[in-house]
Amino acid sequence: MDISPQDGTLVEQVMQAIRQRIAGRTLGPGARLPSIRSFALTMQVSKSTIVEAYDRLAADGTIQSRRGSGFYVAGHMPPLSLSEIGPRLDHAIDPLWVSHLSLDADEDMPKPGCGWLPPSWMPEAGVRRALRTLARAEDALLTDYSTPLGLKPLRQLLSRRMAEHGIEAAPNQIIITESGTQAIDLLCRFLVEPDDTVIVDDPCYFNFHALLRAHRVKVIGVPYTPNGPDLDRFAEALVEHRPRLYITNSALHNPTGAVLSPVIAHRLLKLAEQHDLTIIEDDIFADFEHEPAPRLAAFDGLERVIHMGSFSKSLSASVRCGFIATRREWINGLVDLRIATSFGGGRLSSELVLLMLKDGTYRKHMDQLRARLAQNMAETGTKLKALGLLPWIEPRGGMFLWCKLPDGVDAASVAQAGLKERIVFAPGNVFSLTQSAHSYMRFNVAQCADPRIFTVLESALNSREHVLER
Repeated sequence: MDISPQDGTLVEQVMQAIRQRIAGRTLGPGARLPSIRSFALTMQVSKSTIVEAYDRLAADGTIQSRRGSGFYVAGHMPPLSLSEIGPRLDHAIDPLWVSHLSLDADEDMPKPGCGWLPPSWMPEAGVRRALRTLARAEDALLTDYSTPLGLKPLRQLLSRRMAEHGIEAAPNQIIITESGTQAIDLLCRFLVEPDDTVIVDDPCYFNFHALLRAHRVKVIGVPYTPNGPDLDRFAEALVEHRPRLYITNSALHNPTGAVLSPVIAHRLLKLAEQHDLTIIEDDIFADFEHEPAPRLAAFDGLERVIHMGSFSKSLSASVRCGFIATRREWINGLVDLRIATSFGGGRLSSELVLLMLKDGTYRKHMDQLRARLAQNMAETGTKLKALGLLPWIEPRGGMFLWCKLPDGVDAASVAQAGLKERIVFAPGNVFSLTQSAHSYMRFNVAQCADPRIFTVLESALNSREHVLER
């Protein structure tokens, strides 16, 4: 078959999408591939593109064709490769690509696709003041490991803060971790085994995909609505896949900015009870809210919901400090696992966070930050709407706008155009397990001050190069 340059690129993208699913354990040896028609709809390409991709994969032995039946994954499971979790680093829809690029970017490189605040927005003066205070502390604070559960005064303060959201967690039900990511990694080590199934939202925070596949589990995406997960689809996934775990944000969902409604929360917990499902509630954006949203852990009482958070997004990504709140009978097992994998915690980070929480620095910082984000949310939203990008919802706080591009425009292609101009965008399929968010992008309104962002966007949106094949 003769393939034009554009079609060749699309074929390679389809091939890589299949390799991604195989490497990530979504498709195991012997698993049947999606039909040509259904996968063409999913990938928003022609059926001939899918046929060509399947033929090439069959030719190199990745898949096998069975006459009258379809295409199936061939061979044995390859060693896990995180670089195969998404398209390779030269593609714009790889979450690891976005993370690498955002972390490595020069200070003058605009990063509207990254997931954190600019350094100038953080309480740098308060951190320096706290560090000077801690420098005069006893030697053990500066040099020794923390206790297995973590700094007790910090756990006591976190217990009181969670109570403000209706979550009853005693200090001995809380473990201090080095970050939110470490908290989820520890919980996955504790709760799931290879080949177990885990549900995530579609779309969701992209690092959930990479982290879960590193644990060699099967990941299932359930569509997310402005009020929470689509419960009909969620119930179907519970029956069909019998998952062990569900990971979500209840408040200021990443990337959409949505908030879980009380009705959805109650129905979700009933489903979890019926199907013996454990839920990890990632609450790292709690302090960005203007009004508290419902928390699953508050309704559930930490029976089957595990609550976790961190201060990386709100205080300092350099000061690594997170936490887990869970049922008492799981604490000892988690502590043992934590000692086995990271031994003692970072006492200095915990002491610094405690000091900034107690002296009022953190509260004043967050008051100012919420106001500043609200202003930037309005200004960035206006600029994006003028270019034809429409917010999926109007968020009730936080830093993210989840926007739909004009009809027919491919977000991954726009992101590649941005990279050529040294701008890091976050195209929608980074966040979508089913690769169904090709026409969406996430914008961090705190990182959208540079006018070059909107100039490059306008140019990319007006270019025929970035229109999806129909």
